[in-house]
Order: sequence, then C-alpha cells, then structure tokens
Amino acid sequence: MSHKIINTTGWIITLVLAFLFTYSAFPKITLDASSVAMATAVGFDESTWRLIGVVELVSLVLFIIPRTTLIGALLLIAYMGGAIATHLQHQQSVVVPIAVQVLVWVATALRSPVLRRQFIPASHSFVQQH
Repeated sequence: MSHKIINTTGWIITLVLAFLFTYSAFPKITLDASSVAMATAVGFDESTWRLIGVVELVSLVLFIIPRTTLIGALLLIAYMGGAIATHLQHQQSVVVPIAVQVLVWVATALRSPVLRRQFIPASHSFVQQH
C-alpha cells in the first residue's frame, strides 16, 4: 500500500471523527435542552457539561492539526475512556465509544509517520523499496 493511500485513509477517518466529535460537542457547549437532559440523567450539571464540550472541541482541534495530532489523539483517547466509564456506570452500551476510540487510534497511526513505522513496518518498508 502506498504512502499516499495510507495518508489519505488516515485523513478520511480524521474527517469522519471531526464530524462525530463536532456533532457531539456543540450541543454540550450550547446547552441544548435534550443534551442537558441527558447530562442530568448521568449526573452532570450544566457548567460541567459545557466544559466537557469545550474539552472535546479543543482536543479535536489539536487532533486535526498535523503538528499536534499526537497530543490531540491522547486527549481524545482519554476523553473516550471517560465516556466508556460513564456508559458502563449507567449500564449503557459501550460499543460506539469503543469504536470511536479505535478509529482515533487507527487515524493517528495512519497519519503519524513515527507511529506508522512502529505499527505498520512491513507496509512502510514496502513503500520505500518499490
């Protein structure tokens, strides 16, 4: 698989994640009524809910910027860990938060040359040899 295909795939996954995290963060930041109701149901007050949305959005921006991708990825992975814990605490399905977290890992590995060399050594060697 060529470097260009790997990088493009990483960016496509990043764009999907950008849509998902933006779609999740804005109702929190704007304190949308249905979002606040959901927050209250799991024990968050409005100010904490808004802060969670801001953290989510800042983490996403850091993830999108190539120079800060790794920092953003770590923050998003930690954020999703909190989401998974919250879902487990309230007996909710963790399938979606785990899938999103896996996508963050995959996009990061595909977009980061350092991680790509660590996790896809055969593919990277193949690209350089041919």
